Amino acid sequence: MSPRPFSRLSLCAAAIGALALAAFAVSPSRASEEAVIIPPPATDVKAADGIQTAVIAGGCFWGVQGVYQHTAGVLNAVSGYSGGSKMTANYTMIGTGTTGHAEAVEIKYDPKKISYGKILQIFFSVVHDPTQLNRQGPDVGTQYRSAIFAVNDEQKQIAEAYIAQLNAAKVYKKPIATKVGPLAAFYAAEDYHQDYLTLHPTQPYIVFNDIPKIENLKKIFAENYIEKPTLVSKAKATN
Repeated sequence: MSPRPFSRLSLCAAAIGALALAAFAVSPSRASEEAVIIPPPATDVKAADGIQTAVIAGGCFWGVQGVYQHTAGVLNAVSGYSGGSKMTANYTMIGTGTTGHAEAVEIKYDPKKISYGKILQIFFSVVHDPTQLNRQGPDVGTQYRSAIFAVNDEQKQIAEAYIAQLNAAKVYKKPIATKVGPLAAFYAAEDYHQDYLTLHPTQPYIVFNDIPKIENLKKIFAENYIEKPTLVSKAKATN
């Protein structure tokens, strides 16, 4: 089974592959979703000890995972599925768009090095376009929706307040479509989806849609950027 069929590529990767590589060389920060410089959240979660968890969804998990693997303080970022049942938590079923799942990323992080609010700021700024409903760039369907799966009430309140803050500031041309709800469960995706951006940096989809996100992270969040990604295959976080 191919990790991701060519139908996932905008206008067919077979036609734009070479052009995408050339476009990236000229303008590496341009992607199907443009980065937006936004203010940090007015409020953040209270400082806590130990490894913390955040679960977010912002389109194809390859790019979302890739961004946080290049983010300081992130101990592990795993691609997976949230919003549906364990029985349908596999890539074949997810592709039908009928499972309730979103392609999501579970982030384990050190709160002494990065806050939940900073994770959200990066999410809304460079990871995806939060104003798109049930799609991101070339990918269409509820499985590509923008969502925040809060692990507790405090995360839910912070996320909802931040969305209200950004909408009030009108930092986007359209209202934010991101849905916030409690995390019921997270299911790790198949092994071939993990570390995909790092393992396939020249794939046309990655070049056009995801590498620019890494460049924007480096440019906009320079203090949070790390050059060497924290890969699932090498991560040591366990909880």
